[in-house]
Amino acid sequence: MSLLIAGSIATDHLMTFQGKFADSLVVEQLDKLSVSFLVEDLEIRRGGVAPNICFGLGQLGLNPTLVGAAGEDFADYRSWLERHGVDCDSVHISEAKHTARFVCTTDTTMAQFASFYPGAMSEARLIELAPIVARVGEPDFVLIGADDPDGMLRHTDECRQRGYRFIADPSQQLAFGEGDLIRQLIEGATILFSNEYESHLIESKTGWSASDILDRVGTQVITLGKDGVRIVSRDAQPIEVAAVTGVHAVEPTGVGDAFRAGFLAAVDWGLSHERAAQVGCTLAAYVVETVGTQEYSFTPEQFVARVEESYGADASAEVGSHLK
Repeated sequence: MSLLIAGSIATDHLMTFQGKFADSLVVEQLDKLSVSFLVEDLEIRRGGVAPNICFGLGQLGLNPTLVGAAGEDFADYRSWLERHGVDCDSVHISEAKHTARFVCTTDTTMAQFASFYPGAMSEARLIELAPIVARVGEPDFVLIGADDPDGMLRHTDECRQRGYRFIADPSQQLAFGEGDLIRQLIEGATILFSNEYESHLIESKTGWSASDILDRVGTQVITLGKDGVRIVSRDAQPIEVAAVTGVHAVEPTGVGDAFRAGFLAAVDWGLSHERAAQVGCTLAAYVVETVGTQEYSFTPEQFVARVEESYGADASAEVGSHLK
């Protein structure tokens, strides 16, 4: 059995300008804008929803399979992921395009100039899941995260046709997708992930009520930021789990991906949804306390101790039995 994690693969190139962009802009000449800024640093961060989730699963001792499209410049990133337990043998490598890239320069006032290059991500639509399953085995779950919309639709349709249990995690695509796209991405999912705002966006764009959504998915997991998570299912009472205590927040990027990794790991271990949410919240705490989405680390003992601190001895005993 295996876990297939499909979604965007990208890198973030972040620069800082020690001045104010506004000092170099002439309002009356914006139609002739041509400026450059000398930056003092460049930070390249690994990103993309699928690698972020895969990294978290690897940290918890699982060996997920990354499904996505990247360019030939993916070699260093691939090496990093493989060193952290991620199977990258099914990543589609574009012959013509670079890996998706976010390039952003921020000045001292936090104003930003940014660009996103989708690049190889557009070739995710070329990926078929069946050959991957033939290589790694029948999947426990296929998580379909934000990616090229046509790729997301292809993966979702194939899961329905072949009977693979899938998890819908459209996240960033919800803002751009229309109701018909969102309905197709959600219908038949075992689990639907969203944050609280996205859950309302799903209802608004699809025209479905909260109960209509539960008629179409098994479970909806709604993250609530610092307030934890709410889980609603067709045949069970709602569950609310508080966030981890004693968190020293530094940078929120990637927190949702880490939560999903922890939740999915616990579900794959056979734990309850409540325990899964506790594992997800604990893993998310490590990310929010770190700059970068894949820069955190811990020992099994440290992770279990943190679970116990927030959720008690029974929770730590169950989780600890699966961490090695």
